Amino acid sequence: MVTIIDPHIKRDDNYKIHKEATSNGYYVKNKDGQDYDGWCWPGSSGWLDFTNPEIRKYWASKFALDEYEGSTESLFTWNDMNEPSVFNGPEVTMHKDAKHFLDWEHRDVHNVYGLYQQMSTAQGQIQRSTKNERPFVLSRAFFSGSQRWGAVWTGDNTGEWAHLKISMPMLLSLNLVGITFSGADVGGFFKNPDAELLTRWYQAGAYQPFLRAHAHLDTRRREPWLQPEENMKAIREAIRARYSLLPYWYTLFYVGEIRGGPIMKPLWVDFPADKATFTDEDSYMIGSALLVHPVTDAGSSGVNVYFPGKTVWYDVDTYTVYPGGMTHYIPVTLNKIPVFQKGGTIIPRKNRIRRASNLGRFDPYTLVICLDPQGSAEGDLYIDDYHTFRYRQGEYIYRKFTFENKKLKNRNIDYKGTYKTTSWLEQVVIVGLQNKPTHVEVTGSSSERKSLDHSYIPETKVLVIRRPGVNIGEDWTISLQ
Repeated sequence: MVTIIDPHIKRDDNYKIHKEATSNGYYVKNKDGQDYDGWCWPGSSGWLDFTNPEIRKYWASKFALDEYEGSTESLFTWNDMNEPSVFNGPEVTMHKDAKHFLDWEHRDVHNVYGLYQQMSTAQGQIQRSTKNERPFVLSRAFFSGSQRWGAVWTGDNTGEWAHLKISMPMLLSLNLVGITFSGADVGGFFKNPDAELLTRWYQAGAYQPFLRAHAHLDTRRREPWLQPEENMKAIREAIRARYSLLPYWYTLFYVGEIRGGPIMKPLWVDFPADKATFTDEDSYMIGSALLVHPVTDAGSSGVNVYFPGKTVWYDVDTYTVYPGGMTHYIPVTLNKIPVFQKGGTIIPRKNRIRRASNLGRFDPYTLVICLDPQGSAEGDLYIDDYHTFRYRQGEYIYRKFTFENKKLKNRNIDYKGTYKTTSWLEQVVIVGLQNKPTHVEVTGSSSERKSLDHSYIPETKVLVIRRPGVNIGEDWTISLQ
């Protein structure tokens, strides 16, 4: 569960936090040195001075299980209104001459105020679990370094097609400057999107780093199950597609943590020599394997997609092949999301349908291998316990998959990590294989060979290998003959 905790504190002498903040001098001051008083959701409010390290420690301490009444280690936080928002302030924020720690005026520290609140909130969640469990803190305000502490979103948008369209360059810009765990309110915060717009927004959000729906209290109810059946099914399939790709997303976030690169990228990041990508804001890459072109126009029956590079691209639904360096018209129906896997890549997926991602942590994997024109591909997979910091002590698996000369190999690429998993390989899908093999076998870590059941679809040149049964965290080789 995620609950909102804003930076403004209700001025109420019966409220413990207000009494402590007042007695300890923890509030931001006005220019005359008195506690700053502004108006926000509770009415008359004060604002804790998060620029002060002592106050950040105080705030973090309030997330202890014996301080935060009714809380548990699975209760997480959304820091809203933390620009800070002041309803009766100039430009709906704090007066520029308000005084902070060491007499800094608000005009000087405005941009870091929300960062410091998110930081201290995350530190509080970490401390409550004796520094073992990872935090989750969503923040509306952010600054350089916010990516260290949690997720952000693009703020109060509107349920209009134009706002769906503009969310993509906004998120691409955030990813380029390091704010990778970011998203936009699906459906728009204000107004009432029709069923088509809501569907298209879920489809776009399913292929962006942070996905959530959020709306103003006065908007109409818009849960997916309240939509017409056709729209409901399309939204459900988009969400299922996202869940199936969680192993890929998780690996991207791990690589992003250790290398600092973007997760959602403009095409030119991966194809800097291709000038046609420089102005393309309608498509983007997720990692280096998936190209996504969300539908952002009402009543659209098709989109023009530019495929960069000298490789080939495969529609993830039909496995239709598109050569790079060209624009192709892609017909779309309501349930179609134009997503394409780059030739030469391997994506790990989990295809079991679960009610929560936690329930599928030990589920088997499917590897989708899309071959480049040379018949090769590679990819990677990162696994840990998904919730603690023990990965920083080496409790993780980082594997690399390669397909070359008709052999799929799984090898360890980081020997600093040691972790055991029971997850196994359920299926391999090889796309772009020119000829049907006569025999497929797997050789595991014990060097024992086992023949594998398989089928080949000549129309799409797809080979499906069923139940290799090998552990995803061990060395093995699947050979085609």
